[in-house]
Amino acid sequence: MLLTAAVVFTYYTTWAMLLPFFDSSSEIHNFFPSREWAVRLPAAILFVGVVAIGGFVVNTVVKENRRKARQARLRTA
Repeated sequence: MLLTAAVVFTYYTTWAMLLPFFDSSSEIHNFFPSREWAVRLPAAILFVGVVAIGGFVVNTVVKENRRKARQARLRTA
């Protein structure tokens, strides 16, 4: 897992920060997608992560409220 993180970090750092310093005709540009994806990809991952966390929180709150409502109905019955 740590090795994967290190490889991804190195690849992204090279792609986003070091690639502009290489000549555009250099062969290293063939190993990377367009630079606009260096921004789009992390933004998309962030969006999906925020939506997933928000969905988890909403689901948890709804379940907790249903459980409390069920307990309140049992106490009054």
